[in-house]
Amino acid sequence: MTALAARNEQTTVAARLASRSDLTAFFMNLTDEIGADGYMLVAIAQDQDRDNLQIIASNWIYDAIQIAGHALIAGLAQGPFASAPGVRPQSLIAAQAPAVLGGEEARLLDVLGHAEIFALRLHVGRQRLFVLFSAAEAGRIDPDAMPRTQLECCYALSQAPAILAAASMQDPLSDRERECLFWVSEGKTTDEVALILGVSSNTVNSYITHAIQKLSASNRAMAIATAIRSGII
Repeated sequence: MTALAARNEQTTVAARLASRSDLTAFFMNLTDEIGADGYMLVAIAQDQDRDNLQIIASNWIYDAIQIAGHALIAGLAQGPFASAPGVRPQSLIAAQAPAVLGGEEARLLDVLGHAEIFALRLHVGRQRLFVLFSAAEAGRIDPDAMPRTQLECCYALSQAPAILAAASMQDPLSDRERECLFWVSEGKTTDEVALILGVSSNTVNSYITHAIQKLSASNRAMAIATAIRSGII
């Protein structure tokens, strides 16, 4: 690749990751290219005696994340199968991993549609970032594509520090608070959001109130504007 072509590619990647939506599209495209079904980008910060995990971007269904739990996801991201850049990635096959994960956790991943998982460590500044690519069937992900994919993730994310800052540990909202605020920003009423999330209208109002307080906003409209401007939704 010529120097001009390389600069053009860098500009394209940087422009492509101008928002959370761009970040989602970027990982969806990578997921499709390598033959995976799912992806999850996480940041992990050490908080006293435990790891504090924040999901930055993911296409795992909400119930799967809740059932698996943050402890299992953090264990996958930092486990013995997680590969650093420059080290050939190895897949974790859930059906063959009871000794690594525990029998119940291995079966759980398989049932949730994550029979095969590649865990990649990403070197992006000082943040501890990890990406999980998964498939419902073992052998579907192209292992030869993983080193290039890992480097592409590192480079692309290094071009988007503002998005990562807003989306990772500096995001003050819980998953539910973020979901409620997102749906309200899409024009949904409280009752409609409650129906979408399967909770009561009072619960939705409570989540939105908490989001307003955390974002130091005076009302819903200001909270939504702040969240959009910060890349939180």
